[in-house]
Amino acid sequence: MSAQERAGAWAAARHPVDVGQLVVGVALLVGLGAWALLTADVVSSDDVHWLLPLPWLLGGAAGLVAAVAGARRRVAGPGPGGAVGTGEVSP
Repeated sequence: MSAQERAGAWAAARHPVDVGQLVVGVALLVGLGAWALLTADVVSSDDVHWLLPLPWLLGGAAGLVAAVAGARRRVAGPGPGGAVGTGEVSP
């Protein structure tokens, strides 16, 4: 299998990312981790002021990364063999 065929197969297997679901999923997972740390007394209740914003910060960061990656992939268009994101990005 050539590199061009592998790129085409990879592009066919991918699906668009729903940024909203990604942000909520990351926020829930990090929130669950924060809750587990508090429940296990790994983090004291005095230190919770820095732990509570983490789900929202990491969820927002994941959303920004997904949005930028999706925009770059759309701008680049299909590349050789139909692979998305392998074309040149125009300024």
